[in-house]
Amino acid sequence: MRNPPSLLSLSIDSAVLNLARFSDLSPLPDHVLLDLFLRTLRAGKLTPRVLKLFLAAGKEEVLAIIEALNIHTVLAPVLPTRCSEKF
Repeated sequence: MRNPPSLLSLSIDSAVLNLARFSDLSPLPDHVLLDLFLRTLRAGKLTPRVLKLFLAAGKEEVLAIIEALNIHTVLAPVLPTRCSEKF
């Protein structure tokens, strides 16, 4: 018979589904943040906002994986609100 998942594993799974509601991930221990990041990638939930949360946490292992996978933040172009030239 399989063992039930641990409370930590269930918590991380729940966090993956609700990452958009978080404002700061830096208080999380390194191993939890790393597991959360990897599960976020597997679930396809890495959005630009979620990526910024992981980058702001500043944990070396997560930053190394982001760099190794060549993940970058999306820079949205700034479009002018008024056009001084007439076409």
